[in-house]
Amino acid sequence: MRKWKAWLFALAVLIGIGTIGTVSMKAEAQNLNQGKRVLFISSYSYGWDTVQTQIEGIKAGVDENTTVDYEFMDTKRFRTEESIAMFGEMMKYHLDHSDPYDVVIVGDDAALRYAMAFREELFDGIPIVFEGVNDEEYALEAAKNPLVTGMLEKLSVEKNIDMALKVNPSADKVVAILDDSMTGEAERKNFYSAESEYPGLEFSEINSSELTTAQLQQAVSKVDENTILIYIVMSKDGSGKQYTSAQAVRMLVNYSKVPVYRMVEAGIGDGLLGGNVVSMYKSGEIAAQMAMDIANGTDSAEINVVKDSPNIYCVDEDVMRKFGLEASQFPKDTEFVNHREGFFARNREALIPALILITALNVIICWVCFDNYRRRKLLQELEQARAIMESASQHDFLTGLPNRSKFMKDLEQLIGAQIPCTVMMLDIDNFKKINDTYGHTAGDEALQQVANRLKDMQSQILTSYRFAGDEFILILRSNQSMLVEKTAYQCRQVFAKDVTLCGTKRRIGGSIGIASYPKDTDNLEQLIVCADDAMYKVKKNGKNDFAYYEKPTEE
Repeated sequence: MRKWKAWLFALAVLIGIGTIGTVSMKAEAQNLNQGKRVLFISSYSYGWDTVQTQIEGIKAGVDENTTVDYEFMDTKRFRTEESIAMFGEMMKYHLDHSDPYDVVIVGDDAALRYAMAFREELFDGIPIVFEGVNDEEYALEAAKNPLVTGMLEKLSVEKNIDMALKVNPSADKVVAILDDSMTGEAERKNFYSAESEYPGLEFSEINSSELTTAQLQQAVSKVDENTILIYIVMSKDGSGKQYTSAQAVRMLVNYSKVPVYRMVEAGIGDGLLGGNVVSMYKSGEIAAQMAMDIANGTDSAEINVVKDSPNIYCVDEDVMRKFGLEASQFPKDTEFVNHREGFFARNREALIPALILITALNVIICWVCFDNYRRRKLLQELEQARAIMESASQHDFLTGLPNRSKFMKDLEQLIGAQIPCTVMMLDIDNFKKINDTYGHTAGDEALQQVANRLKDMQSQILTSYRFAGDEFILILRSNQSMLVEKTAYQCRQVFAKDVTLCGTKRRIGGSIGIASYPKDTDNLEQLIVCADDAMYKVKKNGKNDFAYYEKPTEE
């Protein structure tokens, strides 16, 4: 009897240990699944196109549960002690009023230097991952800190010169377009370090910081056909004129009589020939993957600095044709933009399904003629197709966004569950004028481009819909004032960048009305009316802004 009791006791102990282990493993799994928080600090502004590409790469590199916040130093326009101090005050406020971050990603040299200078004050104990940094010496010195790692941005002057010499074997000069910015100083050293490898080439530069606008344009136009012209960076000239990346590209394309080589992706497709370029998308993606490894428990000291940035060959076929160049003159692994394919290749995605569908229909018709069983099978397939179309009915055909029906259903569910939320009604200003002036095709293009920008904003708590005509509507699953205001400013940015209408860039505006549940109303229909009223308030007050719904005062 005692032996049986002993065996039962031992069995109970084993079951208890197993249960505790299972609970512990579940708890650990739950902790791993909790969302991480990452902060990305860019040296530049969101309008700088390489930054947008970096951000896309970062989004691809983090997991779906990770929240990424973005801050922009805008040093291409403002590089004074006052601007740095103001950015620091803003950073301190944001950090004091938000949850702590697991990792900070810094983009380009200025952001790395800032993070290192203020790490004890702002980022004490937080791992830092850098990317897009040109100053290798400084980056490697910073990486001696066990909490700092990342990847360098190495613009390969040699690979671009080698490629250019195959295109133009008679070249005897190579000229770099640079300025005196932090990036320019770092890349100037990189450029001239290659001089000893090419004794047959004369190395020189066009320094935009030392030339007036007219002198700069003249210097670019004087570059002859025996010169390899490489555009590296040009953010400001000696007249004080500041250049966005797109403005710099336009100036070079307008005044240069020779192909302009480039070592980053920006500008390729807009008139620059291209070259061996750093993929800013992959740089952002790799940096984000490093950050996720650190956030998930990997010691940052164990992650080595990546010294070779992800470079690819990229060439614009339109520019290639303009200067009479052939694809065979470029490396085999070159990626071509503005590539023109034959009719079948251009329409492959449409033709192949169409041919398959026609063949299938012919076969089905034959089967129906000879066999009632085949007819029943066809009816079953049609029923499946009806189900697919019914699902598709909840999305707008032109923009791909969920439609009004889907919006009403989602909002009804939120209000039914008493979940606080905010509705933002967006309307393109003067849309009728776009249709009347440029045609309905241009109007459709404007709607599609605005929709694509709204898609980029979407997150786990923010969904965009096409409501009607030129109206879009968003549901933010929160009514917290700071989050609502931040989202409202993001909506304004949707209209900050030009849209391309029939091949021409045009400025558009948008009016945004905001109403929250249950603050403004607890009725679904009335909530939409409130957002609509707020939007029309903006329309009356000058357009291209946002406004919150205000309840009418009782007299």
